Amino acid sequence: MGKTLVIGASTKLSRYSNMAIRLLRQKGYPVVAIGLREGQVEDVSIFTHRPVIDDIYTVTIYINPVAQETFYDYIFSLNPARIIFNPGTENRTFKKMALEQGIEVVENCTLVMLNQNKF
Repeated sequence: MGKTLVIGASTKLSRYSNMAIRLLRQKGYPVVAIGLREGQVEDVSIFTHRPVIDDIYTVTIYINPVAQETFYDYIFSLNPARIIFNPGTENRTFKKMALEQGIEVVENCTLVMLNQNKF
């Protein structure tokens, strides 16, 4: 099972990225998290830099399309199998670039996918 990278991670319990990290961990998925502030969500450290990570299967995005632009090259360097754009993060340009690189693109809610066992 490859790792899931959560971009836009937050320590705030009310944030969907936080809920996603907790549910991913509850279901046994390994998680790496990047956010604006360092912190901890359960056993997952939130990085403010872009670490070199092996074996990323899924990148799930919780930042707006403008903020995503600085992540394009980093995400492609990780060679993920898929990118999930959560509601409000849809990005036509990034989607097209990902598809051209053979990356599966999903526009859906990570929490819903996990709860429906369709992750």
